[in-house]
Amino acid sequence: MAAVLDASDVSPGAMVVDLGCGTGSVSIPLAERGARVTAVDLSPSMLELLVAKAAEAGVQGITTLAAPLEDLELPPGSVDLIVSNYALHHLRDRDKEALVASALGWLRPGGRMVIGDMMFGRGTSARDRSIIGSKAAVMLRRGPAGWWRLVKNVGRFWFRMEERPVTMETWERYFRQAGFSQVAATPVRLEAAVVAGTKPGP
Repeated sequence: MAAVLDASDVSPGAMVVDLGCGTGSVSIPLAERGARVTAVDLSPSMLELLVAKAAEAGVQGITTLAAPLEDLELPPGSVDLIVSNYALHHLRDRDKEALVASALGWLRPGGRMVIGDMMFGRGTSARDRSIIGSKAAVMLRRGPAGWWRLVKNVGRFWFRMEERPVTMETWERYFRQAGFSQVAATPVRLEAAVVAGTKPGP
């Protein structure tokens, strides 16, 4: 979360969209910095919690939208910043790619997209193997409950049933293919990484 906020570098008055906002771990801090945030999530109950948290903290400038990210439509050139934190790995790969392409159209020239998420593949790189090995080791140390969870997660991961992470390089490719410039990927910790890009100016 902190890495996404740091990469966002938001200005007061900026129009921001938070994709898969959950209960507002990114939306609320961005609104506290003066941004006007549209918080998007599939779950109305998550959005209700976000609104309650923002009200309790006295934070204004957040509107919510319950919608699947695959179907999201926004006016062209209406947004300064698009962010997402640990939400997009649930999307199918073609939906990830399509969302990045759509985001470029929603952004104003010079606008940015910042994605923080789990980013790794199926073990073809040294980084992948390190991430997978560390996750397996943690579960194995938890005894029978951890062993069962490991078996379930191996199935989910292999068949990409619930979590469908892709590598940093794949995210960078999605950004460049869409037309973003200044694309950069930064590992954060374990499986987490941040990818950001800028919409070229006129």
